[in-house]
Amino acid sequence: MATTKAFVLIETAVGKTKDVVASLNKVDGVSSVDVVTGPYDIITMIEAADLSSVGDTVTGSVHTIGGIVRTVTCLAVGSNA
Repeated sequence: MATTKAFVLIETAVGKTKDVVASLNKVDGVSSVDVVTGPYDIITMIEAADLSSVGDTVTGSVHTIGGIVRTVTCLAVGSNA
């Protein structure tokens, strides 16, 4: 069964990156969490059975984490296989 994958670029409030990372690591469907430099503080990858499930994870589990200021979700449309 194919998996739908999305990358969520996250901007956090000052001093909240560690707390947000800890919370993201507890979310079902989050397969990686990386702290990065640049305009965003964290990039996380979400994998789910379908687009609806990815959306539910982003809106229901990611957006509700305290310390997140803004997100951009990028749906993966291909692979490097």
